[in-house]
Amino acid sequence: MRKFKTLSFAACAALAAGAVHADNHGVAEAGADFIDKESKSVGTATLTEGPNGVAIYLDLHGLPPGPKAIHIHSVGTCEDPEAGFVASKGHLNPDGKEHGLMNPKGPDAGDLPNLVVLDDGSVKVEMFTPLASLGGAEGRATILDADGAALVIHINRDDHITQPIGGAGPRIACGVVKAK
Repeated sequence: MRKFKTLSFAACAALAAGAVHADNHGVAEAGADFIDKESKSVGTATLTEGPNGVAIYLDLHGLPPGPKAIHIHSVGTCEDPEAGFVASKGHLNPDGKEHGLMNPKGPDAGDLPNLVVLDDGSVKVEMFTPLASLGGAEGRATILDADGAALVIHINRDDHITQPIGGAGPRIACGVVKAK
């Protein structure tokens, strides 16, 4: 029987990230603390810049079970939980693309794969986006620009094509992305 070594997330992220290049403006890592609509903490995200995109590791709890959409929104605020985090505005989308990973006229830079919340309300997952950069890599949307960005979780899954948000429904959790 073969034995496999397990690498920590930090080790995997470091391998995936490679060297931080000048076009990333030196930003190698960022994080987000998620809150729900009652302003309760529901977990964290760690974002790591790589030469071809950003790895996003989520460690969440206290969410309703089932598939959920998660997107990068264009303004770094979660100041209005009672209103459903609408202050974070729409998706990160400087190129004006249509929404959806499966859309032939998309995707926009805020589009991410769905996540699945387990029956106990938890999520531990790593995803990757080649569409965005923490610090401004050429050809990718900048997450940490002047008004920042937020990661926003919706109540439903994203169908990856319906405009404007893939049928994802109301926003249920939000985390402001901040450089580490």
